Amino acid sequence: MRESEPVALIRDLEVVEIPAGTKATLPAGAHVMVTQTLGGNYTVMTVDGYLFRVDGKDADALGHVVKAADPRLAASAADGPVDKELVWDQLRTVYDPEIPVNIVDLGLVYKCEISPLPTGGNRIDIDMTMTAPGCGMGEYLKSDVEEKLGNVPGVKAVNVEIVWEPVWDRDRMSEAAKLQLGMY
Repeated sequence: MRESEPVALIRDLEVVEIPAGTKATLPAGAHVMVTQTLGGNYTVMTVDGYLFRVDGKDADALGHVVKAADPRLAASAADGPVDKELVWDQLRTVYDPEIPVNIVDLGLVYKCEISPLPTGGNRIDIDMTMTAPGCGMGEYLKSDVEEKLGNVPGVKAVNVEIVWEPVWDRDRMSEAAKLQLGMY
């Protein structure tokens, strides 16, 4: 989803600069333009043209309502089998803040393995990459994946590794992603 109207921040807002990944604070009253509202997080542009990532929990500072979690995450089967479809659905809620396509359709997820833990529950191991080496947003995307998969019923551990081999290229993108980005 894209928006285009300027918004005055209701309160001071901790943000992350894109693509550097450095933390900053935008003051209350600063004007920003919301450019992307996907995956529960926001991308905003300042009047100076700088891009920042805003966590979904801070939606109120933009005058937005914090979105409710997927109701399937409320299931109580902590030690039961993990719903693989729900795992992939959660991965599809993680977005690169510069590209309006989720990490699955971008082809950034190389491995997703679910295995039972000896003490009960399950562990998910993810290998993923970035679209460019040295991307400062890698740790934030990794954290998003860990948080979202950690909320899946039956999951007690999540291990996300950022890998650089094989090197990502546009051929890894889904047909839908290429179409969405006008690459046809």
